[in-house]
Amino acid sequence: MKEVVLWSPKEVADWLLENAVPEYCEPLEHYTGQDLISLTKEDFEKPPLSRVSSDNGQRLLYMIETLKMEHHIEAHKNGHANGHLIISLEAPASENGFSDKTKLNGMPNGYRKEMIQIPMPEPDRSQYPMEWTKTFLAFLYAFCCFTCTTVTISVVHERVPPKEVQPPLPDAFFDHFDRVQWAFSICEINGMILLGLWILQCLFLKYKSIIARRFFCIIGTLYLYRCVTMYVTTLPVPGMHFNCSPKLLGDWESHIRRIMKLLAGGGLSITGSHDMCGDFLYSGHTIMLTMTYLFIKEYSPRRLWWYHWICWILSRVGMFCILLAHDHYTVDVVVAYYITTRHFWWYHTMANQQVLKEASQANLLSRVWWYRLFQYFEKNVRGIVPRSYQWPFPRLTLHMGRQPKYSRLVNGT
Repeated sequence: MKEVVLWSPKEVADWLLENAVPEYCEPLEHYTGQDLISLTKEDFEKPPLSRVSSDNGQRLLYMIETLKMEHHIEAHKNGHANGHLIISLEAPASENGFSDKTKLNGMPNGYRKEMIQIPMPEPDRSQYPMEWTKTFLAFLYAFCCFTCTTVTISVVHERVPPKEVQPPLPDAFFDHFDRVQWAFSICEINGMILLGLWILQCLFLKYKSIIARRFFCIIGTLYLYRCVTMYVTTLPVPGMHFNCSPKLLGDWESHIRRIMKLLAGGGLSITGSHDMCGDFLYSGHTIMLTMTYLFIKEYSPRRLWWYHWICWILSRVGMFCILLAHDHYTVDVVVAYYITTRHFWWYHTMANQQVLKEASQANLLSRVWWYRLFQYFEKNVRGIVPRSYQWPFPRLTLHMGRQPKYSRLVNGT
Protein backbone atom coordinates (compact mmCIF):
# COMPACT_ATOMS: atom_id res chain seq x y z
CA MET A 1 0.00 0.00 0.00
CA LYS A 2 1.25 3.46 -0.85
CA GLU A 3 2.42 5.51 2.12
CA VAL A 4 -0.10 8.06 3.36
CA VAL A 5 2.37 10.94 3.13
CA LEU A 6 2.64 10.30 -0.63
CA TRP A 7 -1.11 10.39 -1.28
CA SER A 8 -2.41 12.88 -3.84
CA PRO A 9 -5.56 14.98 -3.24
CA LYS A 10 -7.53 12.48 -5.36
CA GLU A 11 -6.37 9.57 -3.19
CA VAL A 12 -7.35 11.51 -0.08
CA ALA A 13 -10.83 12.07 -1.55
CA ASP A 14 -11.11 8.35 -2.42
CA TRP A 15 -10.20 7.44 1.16
CA LEU A 16 -12.84 9.82 2.54
CA LEU A 17 -15.51 8.31 0.26
CA GLU A 18 -14.45 4.76 1.12
CA ASN A 19 -14.78 5.48 4.84
CA ALA A 20 -18.24 7.08 4.48
CA VAL A 21 -17.26 10.66 5.30
CA PRO A 22 -17.94 12.34 1.92
CA GLU A 23 -18.97 15.55 3.66
CA TYR A 24 -15.25 16.31 4.12
CA CYS A 25 -14.42 15.92 0.40
CA GLU A 26 -15.14 19.54 -0.45
CA PRO A 27 -13.32 21.27 2.46
CA LEU A 28 -10.34 18.91 2.05
CA GLU A 29 -10.30 18.81 -1.76
CA HIS A 30 -6.76 20.25 -2.02
CA TYR A 31 -5.27 18.27 0.89
CA THR A 32 -2.51 15.76 0.25
CA GLY A 33 -1.76 12.75 2.44
CA GLN A 34 0.76 14.75 4.45
CA ASP A 35 -1.82 17.49 5.04
CA LEU A 36 -4.40 14.88 6.09
CA ILE A 37 -2.30 13.26 8.80
CA SER A 38 -1.22 16.71 10.03
CA LEU A 39 -4.77 17.72 10.93
CA THR A 40 -5.30 18.57 14.60
CA LYS A 41 -8.24 19.35 16.85
CA GLU A 42 -7.56 23.07 16.45
CA ASP A 43 -8.12 22.80 12.67
CA PHE A 44 -11.69 21.65 13.29
CA GLU A 45 -12.44 24.66 15.46
CA LYS A 46 -11.97 27.04 12.52
CA PRO A 47 -13.92 27.37 9.26
CA PRO A 48 -14.50 25.60 6.95
CA LEU A 49 -14.01 22.37 8.93
CA SER A 50 -15.94 23.71 11.94
CA ARG A 51 -19.10 23.88 9.80
CA VAL A 52 -19.00 20.29 8.53
CA SER A 53 -19.78 18.25 11.64
CA SER A 54 -21.11 18.92 15.10
CA ASP A 55 -18.61 16.55 16.77
CA ASN A 56 -15.67 18.94 16.11
CA GLY A 57 -14.09 16.38 13.80
CA GLN A 58 -13.59 13.76 16.54
CA ARG A 59 -14.72 10.89 14.32
CA LEU A 60 -12.42 11.88 11.45
CA LEU A 61 -9.49 12.43 13.83
CA TYR A 62 -9.97 8.92 15.23
CA MET A 63 -9.97 7.53 11.70
CA ILE A 64 -6.79 9.45 10.85
CA GLU A 65 -5.05 8.13 13.97
CA THR A 66 -6.08 4.59 13.03
CA LEU A 67 -4.82 5.16 9.48
CA LYS A 68 -1.45 6.38 10.76
CA MET A 69 -1.05 3.37 13.03
CA GLU A 70 -2.03 0.93 10.28
CA HIS A 71 0.57 2.34 7.95
CA HIS A 72 3.14 2.52 10.74
CA ILE A 73 2.67 -1.20 11.38
CA GLU A 74 2.79 -1.97 7.65
CA ALA A 75 6.00 0.00 7.17
CA HIS A 76 7.74 -1.63 10.14
CA LYS A 77 6.34 -5.15 9.99
CA ASN A 78 9.77 -6.54 9.13
CA GLY A 79 11.17 -5.16 12.36
CA HIS A 80 8.33 -6.19 14.66
CA ALA A 81 6.60 -9.41 15.48
CA ASN A 82 3.30 -9.54 17.36
CA GLY A 83 3.98 -6.29 19.17
CA HIS A 84 7.52 -7.31 20.29
CA LEU A 85 10.61 -5.50 19.13
CA ILE A 86 13.06 -7.91 17.48
CA ILE A 87 16.76 -7.34 18.05
CA SER A 88 18.90 -9.98 16.37
CA LEU A 89 22.57 -9.43 17.07
CA GLU A 90 25.27 -11.70 15.75
CA ALA A 91 27.67 -12.84 18.47
CA PRO A 92 31.37 -13.16 17.72
CA ALA A 93 32.60 -16.60 16.79
CA SER A 94 33.61 -18.75 19.72
CA GLU A 95 37.01 -20.29 20.15
CA ASN A 96 35.84 -23.60 18.64
CA GLY A 97 34.88 -21.84 15.38
CA PHE A 98 31.15 -21.99 15.90
CA SER A 99 29.02 -18.86 16.13
CA ASP A 100 26.57 -18.46 18.96
CA LYS A 101 23.77 -15.92 19.61
CA THR A 102 23.85 -14.13 22.87
CA LYS A 103 20.91 -13.88 25.24
CA LEU A 104 19.76 -10.30 25.69
CA ASN A 105 18.00 -9.51 28.97
CA GLY A 106 17.74 -13.18 29.68
CA MET A 107 15.59 -13.83 26.54
CA PRO A 108 16.79 -16.49 24.06
CA ASN A 109 17.28 -15.90 20.31
CA GLY A 110 17.99 -12.21 20.72
CA TYR A 111 14.42 -11.11 21.61
CA ARG A 112 13.72 -8.37 24.09
CA LYS A 113 10.22 -8.03 25.53
CA GLU A 114 8.97 -4.54 24.82
CA MET A 115 5.22 -4.17 24.35
CA ILE A 116 4.02 -1.53 21.90
CA GLN A 117 0.69 0.01 22.87
CA ILE A 118 -1.44 1.01 19.89
CA PRO A 119 -4.26 3.42 20.73
CA MET A 120 -7.34 2.43 18.74
CA PRO A 121 -10.70 4.20 18.70
CA GLU A 122 -13.45 2.60 20.67
CA PRO A 123 -16.02 0.70 18.63
CA ASP A 124 -18.80 3.06 17.68
CA ARG A 125 -22.45 2.36 17.02
CA SER A 126 -23.70 1.98 13.48
CA GLN A 127 -23.48 5.10 11.38
CA TYR A 128 -26.71 4.25 9.55
CA PRO A 129 -29.10 2.52 12.02
CA MET A 130 -32.17 0.95 10.46
CA GLU A 131 -34.75 2.06 13.10
CA TRP A 132 -37.76 0.41 11.45
CA THR A 133 -40.08 1.82 14.13
CA LYS A 134 -39.36 5.34 12.91
CA THR A 135 -39.98 4.21 9.33
CA PHE A 136 -43.38 2.82 10.34
CA LEU A 137 -44.22 6.10 12.10
CA ALA A 138 -43.19 8.03 8.97
CA PHE A 139 -45.53 5.79 6.93
CA LEU A 140 -48.38 6.52 9.36
CA TYR A 141 -47.63 10.24 9.06
CA ALA A 142 -47.78 10.07 5.26
CA PHE A 143 -50.99 8.01 5.35
CA CYS A 144 -52.66 10.46 7.74
CA CYS A 145 -51.68 13.39 5.52
CA PHE A 146 -53.02 11.61 2.43
CA THR A 147 -56.28 10.84 4.26
CA CYS A 148 -56.53 14.47 5.35
CA THR A 149 -56.07 15.53 1.72
CA THR A 150 -58.85 13.20 0.63
CA VAL A 151 -61.20 14.61 3.26
CA THR A 152 -60.31 18.14 2.16
CA ILE A 153 -61.07 17.28 -1.48
CA SER A 154 -64.52 16.05 -0.47
CA VAL A 155 -65.16 19.22 1.55
CA VAL A 156 -63.87 21.60 -1.14
CA HIS A 157 -65.93 19.81 -3.80
CA GLU A 158 -69.05 21.17 -2.13
CA ARG A 159 -67.76 24.74 -2.59
CA VAL A 160 -66.75 24.58 -6.26
CA PRO A 161 -69.04 26.89 -8.30
CA PRO A 162 -70.89 25.30 -11.24
CA LYS A 163 -69.07 25.71 -14.56
CA GLU A 164 -72.15 27.40 -16.03
CA VAL A 165 -71.97 30.09 -13.32
CA GLN A 166 -68.18 30.45 -13.07
CA PRO A 167 -66.39 29.56 -16.34
CA PRO A 168 -62.73 28.41 -16.37
CA LEU A 169 -60.06 31.01 -15.71
CA PRO A 170 -57.84 32.20 -18.58
CA ASP A 171 -54.66 30.12 -19.00
CA ALA A 172 -51.84 30.79 -21.46
CA PHE A 173 -51.15 27.08 -22.06
CA PHE A 174 -54.80 26.39 -22.89
CA ASP A 175 -54.73 29.23 -25.40
CA HIS A 176 -51.95 27.54 -27.39
CA PHE A 177 -52.79 23.84 -26.97
CA ASP A 178 -56.16 22.21 -27.56
CA ARG A 179 -57.34 19.56 -25.13
CA VAL A 180 -56.30 15.94 -25.75
CA GLN A 181 -58.79 13.61 -24.06
CA TRP A 182 -56.46 10.63 -23.46
CA ALA A 183 -53.51 12.73 -22.19
CA PHE A 184 -54.42 12.48 -18.49
CA SER A 185 -54.40 8.67 -18.70
CA ILE A 186 -50.82 8.86 -20.04
CA CYS A 187 -49.91 11.02 -17.04
CA GLU A 188 -51.29 8.49 -14.55
CA ILE A 189 -49.68 5.54 -16.36
CA ASN A 190 -46.29 7.31 -16.24
CA GLY A 191 -46.79 8.00 -12.55
CA MET A 192 -47.55 4.34 -11.81
CA ILE A 193 -44.48 3.22 -13.81
CA LEU A 194 -42.22 5.62 -11.87
CA LEU A 195 -43.72 4.58 -8.53
CA GLY A 196 -43.25 0.90 -9.42
CA LEU A 197 -39.62 1.49 -10.42
CA TRP A 198 -38.98 3.37 -7.18
CA ILE A 199 -40.54 0.63 -5.01
CA LEU A 200 -38.48 -2.02 -6.82
CA GLN A 201 -35.30 0.03 -6.44
CA CYS A 202 -36.02 0.70 -2.77
CA LEU A 203 -36.31 -3.05 -2.07
CA PHE A 204 -32.68 -3.55 -3.15
CA LEU A 205 -31.27 -0.60 -1.21
CA LYS A 206 -29.11 -1.54 1.77
CA TYR A 207 -30.39 1.37 3.87
CA LYS A 208 -33.98 1.16 2.66
CA SER A 209 -35.36 1.97 6.11
CA ILE A 210 -33.70 5.41 6.22
CA ILE A 211 -34.52 6.26 2.61
CA ALA A 212 -38.15 5.10 2.81
CA ARG A 213 -38.51 7.16 5.99
CA ARG A 214 -37.38 10.25 4.09
CA PHE A 215 -39.79 9.53 1.25
CA PHE A 216 -42.77 9.17 3.59
CA CYS A 217 -41.84 12.27 5.59
CA ILE A 218 -41.44 14.51 2.54
CA ILE A 219 -44.50 13.23 0.67
CA GLY A 220 -46.64 13.56 3.79
CA THR A 221 -45.59 17.16 4.36
CA LEU A 222 -46.26 18.04 0.70
CA TYR A 223 -49.78 16.62 0.86
CA LEU A 224 -50.39 18.46 4.11
CA TYR A 225 -49.44 21.71 2.39
CA ARG A 226 -51.84 20.76 -0.40
CA CYS A 227 -54.69 20.49 2.10
CA VAL A 228 -54.13 24.12 3.08
CA THR A 229 -53.85 25.54 -0.45
CA MET A 230 -56.95 23.65 -1.68
CA TYR A 231 -59.05 24.76 1.27
CA VAL A 232 -58.13 28.45 1.40
CA THR A 233 -58.55 29.08 -2.35
CA THR A 234 -61.23 27.26 -4.35
CA LEU A 235 -60.66 27.60 -8.07
CA PRO A 236 -63.31 26.98 -10.74
CA VAL A 237 -62.89 23.93 -12.99
CA PRO A 238 -60.17 24.47 -15.65
CA GLY A 239 -62.32 23.15 -18.51
CA MET A 240 -65.92 22.73 -19.61
CA HIS A 241 -65.34 18.98 -20.08
CA PHE A 242 -65.45 18.33 -16.30
CA ASN A 243 -68.41 16.29 -15.05
CA CYS A 244 -68.29 16.72 -11.29
CA SER A 245 -70.26 14.38 -9.05
CA PRO A 246 -73.38 15.83 -7.38
CA LYS A 247 -72.98 17.77 -4.15
CA LEU A 248 -74.02 15.93 -0.99
CA LEU A 249 -75.28 18.95 0.95
CA GLY A 250 -74.29 17.75 4.42
CA ASP A 251 -74.88 14.01 3.98
CA TRP A 252 -71.88 12.83 6.01
CA GLU A 253 -72.55 9.15 5.47
CA SER A 254 -72.22 9.69 1.72
CA HIS A 255 -69.14 11.83 2.39
CA ILE A 256 -67.46 8.93 4.17
CA ARG A 257 -68.31 6.49 1.37
CA ARG A 258 -66.92 8.91 -1.20
CA ILE A 259 -63.72 9.40 0.82
CA MET A 260 -63.20 5.64 1.19
CA LYS A 261 -63.75 5.16 -2.54
CA LEU A 262 -61.13 7.78 -3.36
CA LEU A 263 -58.64 6.25 -0.91
CA ALA A 264 -59.19 2.76 -2.31
CA GLY A 265 -58.57 3.97 -5.84
CA GLY A 266 -55.38 5.81 -4.94
CA GLY A 267 -56.85 9.14 -6.04
CA LEU A 268 -56.55 8.13 -9.72
CA SER A 269 -59.04 8.90 -12.45
CA ILE A 270 -58.30 5.73 -14.44
CA THR A 271 -59.52 3.64 -11.48
CA GLY A 272 -62.86 5.47 -11.57
CA SER A 273 -62.48 6.65 -7.98
CA HIS A 274 -61.88 10.36 -8.62
CA ASP A 275 -64.94 12.22 -9.88
CA MET A 276 -64.75 15.25 -7.60
CA CYS A 277 -63.63 18.79 -8.44
CA GLY A 278 -61.77 21.47 -6.52
CA ASP A 279 -58.38 19.80 -5.92
CA PHE A 280 -56.54 22.10 -8.29
CA LEU A 281 -54.04 24.21 -6.35
CA TYR A 282 -51.66 22.44 -6.39
CA SER A 283 -51.34 19.25 -8.50
CA GLY A 284 -50.96 15.99 -6.57
CA HIS A 285 -50.01 14.12 -9.76
CA THR A 286 -47.09 16.51 -10.27
CA ILE A 287 -45.93 15.80 -6.70
CA MET A 288 -45.73 12.06 -7.37
CA LEU A 289 -44.14 12.41 -10.82
CA THR A 290 -41.45 14.74 -9.45
CA MET A 291 -40.82 12.98 -6.13
CA THR A 292 -40.37 9.51 -7.61
CA TYR A 293 -37.90 10.82 -10.19
CA LEU A 294 -35.90 12.75 -7.59
CA PHE A 295 -35.60 9.71 -5.29
CA ILE A 296 -34.78 7.35 -8.15
CA LYS A 297 -31.96 9.63 -9.32
CA GLU A 298 -30.62 10.43 -5.83
CA TYR A 299 -30.35 6.80 -4.70
CA SER A 300 -29.14 5.06 -7.85
CA PRO A 301 -25.57 4.84 -9.21
CA ARG A 302 -24.39 7.80 -11.29
CA ARG A 303 -23.24 5.47 -14.06
CA LEU A 304 -26.88 4.56 -14.82
CA TRP A 305 -27.35 7.80 -16.70
CA TRP A 306 -29.67 6.14 -19.24
CA TYR A 307 -31.96 5.01 -16.40
CA HIS A 308 -32.07 8.57 -15.06
CA TRP A 309 -32.90 9.96 -18.49
CA ILE A 310 -35.75 7.47 -18.98
CA CYS A 311 -37.25 8.41 -15.60
CA TRP A 312 -36.77 12.12 -16.33
CA ILE A 313 -38.62 11.76 -19.65
CA LEU A 314 -41.46 9.83 -17.99
CA SER A 315 -41.77 12.55 -15.34
CA ARG A 316 -41.72 15.48 -17.78
CA VAL A 317 -44.06 13.85 -20.29
CA GLY A 318 -46.47 13.12 -17.43
CA MET A 319 -46.51 16.77 -16.32
CA PHE A 320 -46.96 17.96 -19.91
CA CYS A 321 -49.91 15.58 -20.33
CA ILE A 322 -51.59 17.04 -17.21
CA LEU A 323 -51.70 20.39 -18.96
CA LEU A 324 -52.50 18.87 -22.35
CA ALA A 325 -55.60 17.24 -20.82
CA HIS A 326 -56.66 20.62 -19.36
CA ASP A 327 -57.20 18.91 -16.00
CA HIS A 328 -55.07 21.43 -14.07
CA TYR A 329 -54.19 25.06 -14.52
CA THR A 330 -50.57 25.77 -15.41
CA VAL A 331 -50.04 27.45 -12.04
CA ASP A 332 -51.06 24.19 -10.30
CA VAL A 333 -48.25 22.28 -12.00
CA VAL A 334 -45.65 25.04 -11.60
CA VAL A 335 -46.33 25.51 -7.89
CA ALA A 336 -46.35 21.73 -7.26
CA TYR A 337 -43.00 21.30 -9.06
CA TYR A 338 -41.42 24.22 -7.22
CA ILE A 339 -42.54 23.16 -3.74
CA THR A 340 -41.65 19.48 -4.31
CA THR A 341 -38.12 20.09 -5.60
CA ARG A 342 -37.29 22.72 -2.94
CA HIS A 343 -38.58 20.59 -0.09
CA PHE A 344 -36.62 17.58 -1.36
CA TRP A 345 -33.40 19.62 -1.65
CA TRP A 346 -33.85 21.35 1.72
CA TYR A 347 -34.54 18.09 3.53
CA HIS A 348 -31.53 16.29 2.04
CA THR A 349 -29.21 19.24 2.60
CA MET A 350 -30.19 19.25 6.27
CA ALA A 351 -29.88 15.45 6.50
CA ASN A 352 -26.41 15.41 4.92
CA GLN A 353 -24.96 18.16 7.15
CA GLN A 354 -24.57 17.13 10.76
CA VAL A 355 -24.38 20.73 11.98
CA LEU A 356 -27.85 21.46 10.54
CA LYS A 357 -29.39 18.78 12.75
CA GLU A 358 -28.89 20.96 15.82
CA ALA A 359 -31.08 23.98 16.49
CA SER A 360 -29.13 27.20 16.91
CA GLN A 361 -29.36 30.90 16.13
CA ALA A 362 -27.09 30.41 13.12
CA ASN A 363 -29.24 27.57 11.75
CA LEU A 364 -32.25 29.39 10.31
CA LEU A 365 -33.57 26.14 8.84
CA SER A 366 -34.37 25.00 12.37
CA ARG A 367 -37.29 27.47 12.41
CA VAL A 368 -39.46 25.47 10.00
CA TRP A 369 -42.46 23.85 11.68
CA TRP A 370 -41.44 20.30 10.72
CA TYR A 371 -37.91 20.61 12.15
CA ARG A 372 -38.67 18.56 15.30
CA LEU A 373 -40.06 15.79 13.11
CA PHE A 374 -36.92 15.96 10.97
CA GLN A 375 -34.67 15.78 14.05
CA TYR A 376 -36.49 12.72 15.35
CA PHE A 377 -36.14 10.85 12.06
CA GLU A 378 -32.56 11.89 11.23
CA LYS A 379 -30.69 12.46 14.51
CA ASN A 380 -28.99 9.03 14.50
CA VAL A 381 -28.03 9.10 10.81
CA ARG A 382 -24.50 10.46 10.55
CA GLY A 383 -23.29 11.44 7.12
CA ILE A 384 -24.53 10.97 3.57
CA VAL A 385 -26.36 7.67 3.11
CA PRO A 386 -24.38 5.58 0.58
CA ARG A 387 -26.00 4.25 -2.58
CA SER A 388 -25.38 0.66 -1.50
CA TYR A 389 -27.44 -2.29 -2.69
CA GLN A 390 -27.99 -5.79 -1.38
CA TRP A 391 -30.24 -8.78 -2.01
CA PRO A 392 -33.53 -8.03 -0.19
CA PHE A 393 -34.03 -11.64 0.99
CA PRO A 394 -30.87 -12.61 2.91
CA ARG A 395 -32.41 -15.69 4.55
CA LEU A 396 -33.50 -17.05 1.19
CA THR A 397 -29.97 -16.51 -0.12
CA LEU A 398 -28.55 -18.35 2.89
CA HIS A 399 -30.82 -21.35 2.41
CA MET A 400 -30.13 -21.49 -1.33
CA GLY A 401 -26.39 -21.32 -0.78
CA ARG A 402 -26.30 -23.91 1.98
CA GLN A 403 -28.59 -26.72 0.94
CA PRO A 404 -28.20 -29.80 3.14
CA LYS A 405 -26.73 -32.84 1.43
CA TYR A 406 -27.81 -36.34 2.35
CA SER A 407 -26.13 -39.66 1.68
CA ARG A 408 -27.58 -43.13 1.96
CA LEU A 409 -26.34 -45.20 4.87
CA VAL A 410 -25.55 -48.70 3.74
CA ASN A 411 -25.83 -51.39 6.37
CA GLY A 412 -22.83 -53.56 6.16
CA THR A 413 -24.37 -56.51 7.99
